[in-house]
Amino acid sequence: TFDVAVVGAGIVGLASARELVRRHPSLAFAVLEKEKELAHHQSGHNSGVIHSGIYYKPGSLKAKLCVQGAALCYKYCDQKGIPYKQCGKLIVAVEQDEIPRLKALYERGLQNNVRGLKLIGAKEIQAKEPFCRGLMALDSPYTGIVNYKQVAQSYAEDFQEAGGTILTDFEVTNMEMAKESSSESEDGLKYPVIVRNSKGEEIYCRHIVTCAGLYSDRLSEISGCSPEPRIVPFRGDYLVLKPEKCYMVKGNIYPVPNPRFPFLGFHFTPRMDGSVWLGPNAVLAFKREGYKLFDFSTGDFLDAVTYSGLWKLVLRNLSYGLSEIYRACFLSAQVKELQKFIPEVTINDVLRGPSGVRAQALDSDGNLVDDFVFDGGSGDIGSRILHVRNAPSPAATSSLAIAKMIADEVKQRFEL
Repeated sequence: TFDVAVVGAGIVGLASARELVRRHPSLAFAVLEKEKELAHHQSGHNSGVIHSGIYYKPGSLKAKLCVQGAALCYKYCDQKGIPYKQCGKLIVAVEQDEIPRLKALYERGLQNNVRGLKLIGAKEIQAKEPFCRGLMALDSPYTGIVNYKQVAQSYAEDFQEAGGTILTDFEVTNMEMAKESSSESEDGLKYPVIVRNSKGEEIYCRHIVTCAGLYSDRLSEISGCSPEPRIVPFRGDYLVLKPEKCYMVKGNIYPVPNPRFPFLGFHFTPRMDGSVWLGPNAVLAFKREGYKLFDFSTGDFLDAVTYSGLWKLVLRNLSYGLSEIYRACFLSAQVKELQKFIPEVTINDVLRGPSGVRAQALDSDGNLVDDFVFDGGSGDIGSRILHVRNAPSPAATSSLAIAKMIADEVKQRFEL
């Protein structure tokens, strides 16, 4: 029996569980995770960037939580001795028509209270990144890199040391209210929600918080809450620079984002192990946790292609979608994108690398849900649950700030 069960041991679930147990040490908390290991999906397959908060709409949760979260992330890593590098980031304009968008990004970053931002010219770009070419760049010195799987593991250790329980290999398939009967013990009434897994094992709890990423819509449906926004999985494939070519990249190099698809565009991302990732692209994944090109799940595929929101998105953006698919298939097309920034990169300098799957929330009108979404529902179980519905990038950067917000929300909703 537990007071609160958190479903999902990704970085957001673990950060939230850690914050909850620290605030309510007398209560019993559990984290339920369907995999055998922690941070196995989005948290373990991301670029590892500690974002500074430039891109997000001023006043949005993303903007506020990213700026707070980055500061908390650095502080936490310092306290725990987790290695990171504050290697900075350049957002580089390579075409004249990108310069107004770059200047608008600079203004947005200032509104979001991002530290240290400045616009630099071509010579300063080369001083920072000798192999990079550009007309103008936005220099963000406080952007960094870290291994988020290591950070998530550390949150888990904090949670367990504070008395929390982590149950792995526990795939939640059902939630229901305990049937009251005259023989029911007092305990049964105190912990009225039964959470059952795929093996038929069950735990009893008072309240549930779901942080299920790629499965957030399905868990919401299981609990009798709204299936919207729906999750449509997009796979991002990275290339990697050959080790002998990694000297060409010192910090993060990003393109000026397309305002319609801020998560598209090829990045140069140094990693903590010394490697450099290039990418990612974004193509529809035919399986929610399909990291390989030919991974396929009939259920996941049908879920995506029968959703009207996806078709509206696709039809509105057909040329973008086709060019992403083309680049996913042809290495030379990806290298051509990279050469806009570092002309010396050739097809012989890159290898196909790892992939991640992004849980993109879409509404029924085909709009990408851009901000964090937290909701519950009505009814016996709906009123005892908080769903973290959409926590896209920069959720890893923002995890400690998101956790504080979730803990506030839990306290208010469930009167802990």
